[in-house]
Amino acid sequence: MLFRLSDVYKSYGAQDVLRGASLQVNPGEHLGLVGRNGAGKTTLFRLITGEETADRGDVVRARGLKLGLLEQHVDFEPGTTVHEAALAAFGQLQSIEHEMHQLEHRMAEAPDDLEAVLERYSHLQQEFERQGGFEYAARAESILQGLGFERETWSTPTEILSGGQKNRLGLARLLLAEPDVLLLDEPTNHLDVAAVEWLEEFLASYRSAYVIISHDRYFLDRACTRIVEVELGRAVSYTGNYSAFLAEREERREIQQRAYENQQHLIAKTEEFIRRNLAGQKTKQAKSRRTMLAKLERVEAVRPDQPQGNFQMQKVERAGTHVLTVTEASVGYPGVLLASNISFVLKRGECLGVIGPNGSGKTTFLKTVLGKLPQLDGEIRWGTNVSVGYYAQQLDDLDDRNEIIMELRRVAAASATAGELRGFLARFLFTGDDVYKQVRDLSGGEKGRLALAKLIYSKKNVLVLDEPTNHLDIPSREALEEALDAYDGTIITISHDRYFLDRVATQILALDGEGGAEHYDGDYTEYHDWKAERRSSEAAARGAREKAAEARPAPREEPPAAPSAAQGPAKKRAGKDSKRKGGGRDPQAVEEEIATAERLLAALGEEMSTPEAARDPGRLSRLNADYKRAEERLRELYEEWERVAAEGANA
Repeated sequence: MLFRLSDVYKSYGAQDVLRGASLQVNPGEHLGLVGRNGAGKTTLFRLITGEETADRGDVVRARGLKLGLLEQHVDFEPGTTVHEAALAAFGQLQSIEHEMHQLEHRMAEAPDDLEAVLERYSHLQQEFERQGGFEYAARAESILQGLGFERETWSTPTEILSGGQKNRLGLARLLLAEPDVLLLDEPTNHLDVAAVEWLEEFLASYRSAYVIISHDRYFLDRACTRIVEVELGRAVSYTGNYSAFLAEREERREIQQRAYENQQHLIAKTEEFIRRNLAGQKTKQAKSRRTMLAKLERVEAVRPDQPQGNFQMQKVERAGTHVLTVTEASVGYPGVLLASNISFVLKRGECLGVIGPNGSGKTTFLKTVLGKLPQLDGEIRWGTNVSVGYYAQQLDDLDDRNEIIMELRRVAAASATAGELRGFLARFLFTGDDVYKQVRDLSGGEKGRLALAKLIYSKKNVLVLDEPTNHLDIPSREALEEALDAYDGTIITISHDRYFLDRVATQILALDGEGGAEHYDGDYTEYHDWKAERRSSEAAARGAREKAAEARPAPREEPPAAPSAAQGPAKKRAGKDSKRKGGGRDPQAVEEEIATAERLLAALGEEMSTPEAARDPGRLSRLNADYKRAEERLRELYEEWERVAAEGANA
């Protein structure tokens, strides 16, 4: 056991956050902590670290337990660079290394206590090696690059990093420290998809335990083997990843509901028996059953999920079939190209998911599509009868000075009544006097819900969404997914939430951050698998070509210099022999080159037959051209072999 919480209660004023929560984490366990915003997940972290104490119950930690908590706001020593801040995780190793350097200088001076110096140096060297001293710099570099810090950024002072960059650097430092338990609160918040996938792979092979609070369901699926749901003040554990948790929770609820209904039926029958027989001949039996009922441990009814919002879309006016056509477009700013050669057709009812690293031009692409920025090249053409609504990631369309109900009125018809607006806002969890709160007083999640409420109420038939799930907890994300899935209009959305993209996206536009763009018909997982298959096929084809190149015979030496006049007859004989032997080629050499060409042709044919090649017209065209060239070369080699073989036979 690393730590255990037993029957813990915690309140803040009149609000009971935890009511008998119990949780134990053992060495090597990989937990995901889920629940609605405000359910008590972060409170559990504070109790585990000792930042707060429980009102009731026990919090027990193993002796000498080393905890590593990812803070939401990370600070570094003034004057340190990115690289130095990461290496600070190895403070003890660096101290050993520093002392070893000092001892090396002393040894060079041949001091009187040389034997003691050598003994100390040997001890330090063993400890340095035991703690991984010869690998720590390489580990730091690997983790920095995995989290998006390229080598050219390592000398950047930490003081000028953005908040998101500081969080990523804090995560890097924490992963390098390798505590007994990692406590990660929303570790993917400031990571792009590539960095999240790197983190998933890193955690999959992580030997120590970790507990992760996250709304990223795809990440929870890949990184966790146990899920703990915090609900109604309690912590309930489920074996498996997030998808397994959903299935098991539903099964448990069905079992609990059946048990509750069966028990209620038993209670009703028993109470009826007691009423009929308490004063009759079976008084003793009735009293016995009444005692039994009093001692009966009651099964609770399954509580319905807490309200998660009703994002049901309004009916929208029908747009034309081809909503948006983009042809070889380039986006960016004058002198700064972010993405080029973007081409796709988005039809009515489809959803385009836009992904890519931070800074690759995703938001710039949206603004270009919306006409807020001019495209650098190509064509962007909207279809007929299109009405576009935009959800900005920064929620900058909200006016902080307004009350909630007045903010919704900005997009409402003049005839809309207060009752109609209040009823609509209630679907987004703004009830009672909440509608009179000022926007400036709302949390990030509440602002996100209000912005979505405005967008949906406006009845646009095209929704352009920039990270719409960023401020929503898992239940609210699920409600939004269901609504978008039933939406009659067309959607363009930027998102790092791969689970969300799997639910709503029918096309993927991937920007690579280096000016390139790739379009794929399908959801995120299909695109991800296609990319993986393509990389595998390309690696196999590359390996085949390399093997073919290795098998190719070495080039023959250059012919000797032209003979002198005295060597005239010899020159004529050489020319005759050269012609007879096919330009100096030996039949065996031609046979070896034929075998190489045949292997290359087979590899190209195999690559052309893969599904990913069939789905990529450009790649298929290139492979076809390579195949034709290889086929033509093989034909030439066969002709050459027949010629030199015949000449050899006649010689």
